[in-house]
Amino acid sequence: MADTAIPPDTAPHAPGAAAARRPGRPPASERPRRRRPRATAGTGRLAALLVSPTLLVLTVVVLYPTLMALDESLYGPKGLDPKTGFISNTEPFVGLKNYTDIFTQAGDRFWNAFWNTTFFTVVTVSLETLIGVAMALIMHRAFRGRAVVRAGILVPWAIPTAISGLLWKWIFNADGIANVLIGHQVLWTADGFAAKIAVVIADVWKTAPFIGLLVLAGLQVIPREVYEAARLDGASALQQFWRITLPLVKPALMVAVLFRCLDALRMFDLPYILIGAQKGSVETLSMLAQNEASNVRFGPASAYAVLLFLYVFLIALAFVRLLGADLIGGAGGTKKRKGHAVRTPRRRVREVTA
Repeated sequence: MADTAIPPDTAPHAPGAAAARRPGRPPASERPRRRRPRATAGTGRLAALLVSPTLLVLTVVVLYPTLMALDESLYGPKGLDPKTGFISNTEPFVGLKNYTDIFTQAGDRFWNAFWNTTFFTVVTVSLETLIGVAMALIMHRAFRGRAVVRAGILVPWAIPTAISGLLWKWIFNADGIANVLIGHQVLWTADGFAAKIAVVIADVWKTAPFIGLLVLAGLQVIPREVYEAARLDGASALQQFWRITLPLVKPALMVAVLFRCLDALRMFDLPYILIGAQKGSVETLSMLAQNEASNVRFGPASAYAVLLFLYVFLIALAFVRLLGADLIGGAGGTKKRKGHAVRTPRRRVREVTA
């Protein structure tokens, strides 16, 4: 046994030393390193150019009207000029008076519209979610005539809301089919709790297929092998729905619920056409703002519109912050383990023995 002498310029047992001595391969110090692409001024300008149309549309459609409404809400309605005795041509500056009036007796109509809006949002979205999931499960099953069933379910959503309101107004007339079916005379389109029920029924019939359509899209990406494995393990249909279907379809369902909440908070056309204007039982914030604007009270109308915007914004922000991980399909949900470093195995230098 004779030990092989190691040249003084080579460190013994250095990682990669053996690989560096292979013929035809350059040393590690001379190999070109892979550089990560860095953002340059050109790519930054290209990104700004691609995003600029979207920012321009948002500025014109959202930002500018919001700022104009906020500015208009600081002015009151035109009144008599004490100097001339005629109606003033300019609106007086009242500051935050239009906002503080909602906390006085004059704000009773605002709070009634606020609670009506909240009631319609909670009730309709809850019912639409349950019915929409059931519709999606029916449309997802394979049976004869499934295309006809899908078309029939999606037809109410395709009908314009104004047409849907007129249709249900005929149904809820005093001599309409609704009273004929229940065998009792109910004033559905009058001002009362029955009017709220009529709006809820019409809205659920109209928009439950929307949630069903989005949930159906989520159901179609679930592989069948997952259900086959669950059946082999003895899982019942209810267990399969609760343990497999619902968790996997949850991102699509949350997106549908978010869209419906934002849409229900801005409800205007359906109760306006079905029941009518200035009906306290169904008046929403959008209807209140429209009524104030039609009476040339642009200041209070703008204040109500700004408050509705803040209400919708806070609901959307809370929804995304609380369920943001589910809205993007669980992205970012994996956590890195601390204290467990992955060690790469070192190549051992073989000793040459004689």
